[in-house]
Amino acid sequence: MDNEQLLKSVKEKAMLWLSDQYDEATRAEVKQMLEAEDPTQLIESFYKDLEFGTGGLRGIMGAGTNRMNIYTVGAATQGLANYLKEAFPELPQISVAVGHDVRNNSRKFAEIVANIFSANGIKAYLFDSFRPTPELSFAIRHLGCQSGVNITASHNPKEYNGYKAYWADGAQIIAPHDVNIINHVNRIKSVSDIKFEGNPDLIEIIGDKMDEAFLTAIKGLSLSPEINKKHSDIKIVYTPIHGTGVKLVPDSLRNYGFTNIIHVPEQDIPSGDFPTVDSPNPENPSAMAMAIAKAKEVEADLVVASDPDADRIGCVIRDTDGEYVLVNGNQIVMILLNYLMNRNAELGRLTGKEYIVKTIVTTETIKSIADANNIRMYDCYTGFKWIASVIRENEGTARYLGGGEESYGFLAEEFARDKDSVSAISLMAECLAWAKDKGMSFMEMLQDIYVKYGFSREEGISVVRPGKSGAEEIVAMMKAFRANPPKSLAGSDVVVMKDYADLNMTDLRNGHVEKMDFPTTSNVLQFFTADGTKVSIRPSGTEPKIKFYIEVKGKMETKADYHAATEAAEKKTEAIKKELGI
Repeated sequence: MDNEQLLKSVKEKAMLWLSDQYDEATRAEVKQMLEAEDPTQLIESFYKDLEFGTGGLRGIMGAGTNRMNIYTVGAATQGLANYLKEAFPELPQISVAVGHDVRNNSRKFAEIVANIFSANGIKAYLFDSFRPTPELSFAIRHLGCQSGVNITASHNPKEYNGYKAYWADGAQIIAPHDVNIINHVNRIKSVSDIKFEGNPDLIEIIGDKMDEAFLTAIKGLSLSPEINKKHSDIKIVYTPIHGTGVKLVPDSLRNYGFTNIIHVPEQDIPSGDFPTVDSPNPENPSAMAMAIAKAKEVEADLVVASDPDADRIGCVIRDTDGEYVLVNGNQIVMILLNYLMNRNAELGRLTGKEYIVKTIVTTETIKSIADANNIRMYDCYTGFKWIASVIRENEGTARYLGGGEESYGFLAEEFARDKDSVSAISLMAECLAWAKDKGMSFMEMLQDIYVKYGFSREEGISVVRPGKSGAEEIVAMMKAFRANPPKSLAGSDVVVMKDYADLNMTDLRNGHVEKMDFPTTSNVLQFFTADGTKVSIRPSGTEPKIKFYIEVKGKMETKADYHAATEAAEKKTEAIKKELGI
């Protein structure tokens, strides 16, 4: 389709939004786009429909078919409601839990979701205000709901919002329900198909009691209450970065026995504008800057953060020179899993039926730790719905110790089925107390892991390509990597290629092809070199970007080798980035 045809098509779609089916504010916004000299905003808002994908919806807020607004949220909810009635025809009362984060319009969207469910005869448990995403997952299971919806765009910039759909196990939806729901959502062709008028009798407000139950369950995860008590005064700086974590994280830390919790007052204020940061993502050093400044002021032992919907954890520790350094997502998962595996071993709680889970793009050092402890490790796709799927498959036969992914997500429990910063932050503080009890700093404990199990250094690079042209460029990049895979990376031959789009693992030394055992295909490529380097490439499922994950190995025989190993790995990583053209 050429530009003239595209503009004609989007204008036709936009004109439909001027009918009286749409509210006055929406009509005015569309009219302004139609009359604007520059058609860019009109095209971006209408060139496609905001797709209800396997994770739900995520997009920029505003009028249009490709935007988050009451009509796209409404269509998603009506489609989900229709499918729930089809999936549970024998239930006298289908129920759902509905939560939301602090973003602009989140409460409004959540109330619309609850109204639509209730208008369809489905009972909606609606949180009284913003809550962490993992508490929504917990509530679904705790209340025996068949589904749930959380209004959140996680750590995305302030102009975004999103819609996450959950199933009865508290996990985000996977097959066959994902495709079935998408089909039902796609059948909603008109605003008149959406039942917006709610039934107040089928909406129940929930809040404090659910908080209590969730926090009690998290406290039950503690493996070292006496050690926590002994080191209760460790200085912990915590920031929710204007998000939902302010509700529960400080309470959970106190439940674990920690008494010296230091806030960043400016960032304790919930706000969808995230006024003190450019991006509310704890992966970004700039988002942690105020917390680090506070840590320097009080000489804190640990800095922790949660993202706006409090499912991701950020962490800063002191190095051997006393400087504050960010812990990356791979290291967070590695530290927490190392603690859970080793502490369970110390307590004599390992029976041979324990397991952990990581995603395919997360550091391979975790497998070395699991093997050393005779604990089974599962690899799964990126996204906690896949970790939850492994938990579901092992329910009743094996004990889950924990799982995580490099994108700063960790889940230590089975009573929730989405990543949880509330429990992860609590356990991170406990891990520090455990290290102190052994006479080690946090950094010394991290170095000890590398000495025992092998050094690795990871870096994630996101190449952002927004809009229609960006989406096309990302498709072309993946096609090029498949057609012309790298022969070597940083001087080491690429010996294995894994393509999850067809589940083929190819040994490039002899051409042998083997099928991989995964529940479905995924648009992910991986290259492994002879010296242990791993490079993974995948387009994001929720953002306009393509992601590269680089993991390189190194030698570290003593803790004193840490800086040299890190520098060598960073040089190698830079060489690989140049070779990949990123």
